[in-house]
Amino acid sequence: MATKRMALGKGLGALLPGAAAEESRGLLICGIDEIVPNRTQPRKHFDESKLQELAESIKEKGILEPLIVRRLDQGYELIVGERRWRAAQRAGLKEVPVLVKKVEGSDALEISLIENLQRDDLNPIEEAEAFKRLVEEFHISQADLSTRVGKDRTTIANAIRLLKLPPEIKDQIIQNRITSGHARAILSLENKEKQKELCNLIVKKGLSVREAEAMAKRWSERLIKKAPPDRKSGELESQLSSLQDSLRRHLGTKVRIVKDGKRGKIEVEYYSLEDLERIVEIILGK
Repeated sequence: MATKRMALGKGLGALLPGAAAEESRGLLICGIDEIVPNRTQPRKHFDESKLQELAESIKEKGILEPLIVRRLDQGYELIVGERRWRAAQRAGLKEVPVLVKKVEGSDALEISLIENLQRDDLNPIEEAEAFKRLVEEFHISQADLSTRVGKDRTTIANAIRLLKLPPEIKDQIIQNRITSGHARAILSLENKEKQKELCNLIVKKGLSVREAEAMAKRWSERLIKKAPPDRKSGELESQLSSLQDSLRRHLGTKVRIVKDGKRGKIEVEYYSLEDLERIVEIILGK
C-alpha cells in the first residue's frame, strides 16, 4: 500500500515532542502492514483486556496520536506506539498516521525506552530492565535519568534491584499478583528459597505489603539466631533489628548490622557507582 501525505492537524506539535520540526514534511498516512515492531522494544507484555478497550476506542474515534517510526529499506519500524499499532490491527484499520524520524537504531531504542518510562507504560520488571539498559548501554547516569523520566534516584535504584529476584517471583510481578512493595519485602530475605516461599504466601493469603515486611523481618530474625538469647540480649537484638529496618528505609537499599560481641559493623549494599553516590549524599545530608 503506497504511503501518502496529509496536512497536519492543529496542535500536533504540542501533542508530540519534536513534532513541530516534522510539520514541514507533513504527517504520513501509511499502510498498517508497512510497519514492523521494534525487536528491542522494552514493553513485552500487553494487557489483553486493555488492548481490546483501546481497539474499541480506535474503532469509534480513530487514532488520535500518530505513531513514531523510522524508515527502513522497505517500510517502517516502530519507535513509539506499539500498543496503538496492535490495537489498530484489532480494530481492522488498514492505514495509520505516522511521524517519521531520522534516527539510528540505537537512538530509536533510547527514545523508546525513555518514552515508555515517561508514560508509565511498563510493568515493574520491564521498567527495571529499561532503567538498567539506559544506565549500562547508554551510559546515562542515574541523576540524569531521574531528571529525564521524572522519577527520583531511589525509585530507580529500587527498581533495578527487582532484577535480582528469581524468575518465578518476577513472573508474579509481571502478572500483577504481587506489587513492587511486596517484592522489596521479599528482597530483604537473602535465601532464594525463602524468597519464593514468602512470595507464595503473599499470593495465597493476599498479604498486604506491611504484612509481608513483618513476615520477612520475623524470618530474618530466626535465621540469624544461633542460640536462644537471654532477655537482655533479646531486647538488644530487637533494637538492632529495628535500627536495621530504619536504615534500610532511609537509605533505600539493603542494610545489615553485624554484631560481634560489643563490636560490629554496618554493611550497606549499593548496585552501581551512581547508587553509591546517592547513598553517600543521603548519609552526608547533601
